[in-house]
Amino acid sequence: MIKNWKALSSLLSAAMLALALAGCGNAATKEGAGSSQQPAQEQSQEQTQTDLKTQYPLTVTDATGESFTFEKAPTKIVSVSPAETESLFALGLDNEIIGVSDYDDYPEAAKTKAKMGGINKPNEESVIAADADIVFGGISLSEDAVKKLRDMGITIFKTDPKSIDDVMNNIETFGKITDHQEQAQKLIAQMKQDVTDVTEAVKAVKPEDKKKVYIEFSPGWSVGKGEFMDELITVAGGTNIAADKEGWYEINEENVIASNPDVILYANDVVEDSKTLDQIIKARSGWDQITAVKNNAVIGLDANLLSRPGPRVTQGLKEVAKAIYPDLFK
Repeated sequence: MIKNWKALSSLLSAAMLALALAGCGNAATKEGAGSSQQPAQEQSQEQTQTDLKTQYPLTVTDATGESFTFEKAPTKIVSVSPAETESLFALGLDNEIIGVSDYDDYPEAAKTKAKMGGINKPNEESVIAADADIVFGGISLSEDAVKKLRDMGITIFKTDPKSIDDVMNNIETFGKITDHQEQAQKLIAQMKQDVTDVTEAVKAVKPEDKKKVYIEFSPGWSVGKGEFMDELITVAGGTNIAADKEGWYEINEENVIASNPDVILYANDVVEDSKTLDQIIKARSGWDQITAVKNNAVIGLDANLLSRPGPRVTQGLKEVAKAIYPDLFK
């Protein structure tokens, strides 16, 4: 079975990712509901942008179209998404975070927080007992779980980032909600610098010289266009051979052979039937003729950097770029 595949295992069970933010308590009041997926956006006209100090009441809208009004900064926060947990800790909210999902393992302080269950379907009793002001979740949180928790009166703020910009927009929103805007802006500035470093390094790569890249995060599964992992490859100057389809999907092995990728990237903590993912990949019939395999360009990357659309996603971008064009990052 797959071991230590915390963030990525949920990609399969949730039709490939869905981390969500949610919350309960008296700090936020539900304003309305919507059905369309959209990046979280701050919508209060009373929010000032000059002193980076949140002016309450503050109204924000999550990825499901649900609006929430905060009368003050939440003091009790639960996150049932590893990516959102990383973002909240990066904003300096250690004291406010009272619960995290069973899979949250970064930063180290996240391991000391009360566990709230899975990222697809949190433990309802634990979430209710936490009596949090807000519960954050991400792309793996199922629609059914969101609805059920909201029906119980819990404020669920859900995200669904599809790009690096979406991740940064979410971090900016978290900073506004929690009155940690200064910390959010510093974090976003560093992430933007990471993107700039990568784009500057690969800008000289000519279109005809771009390397073809195949990425596998779980045995037989890759990612097409419209998801942040596909963007990592594109921004890093590569061409994703799986981009002819959308979203997360099970690959056709013959199609990968025909596409003949120059580089194969894989999550380095996947183990199935005592075999690592690179061993599984190299053992497939006909794959020994793929350029990436012949040139030993089958490269393992940190699974969490690949799979979590949080503050370390631009570190993941750097690792992807280095794997594709090692000569440009010496």
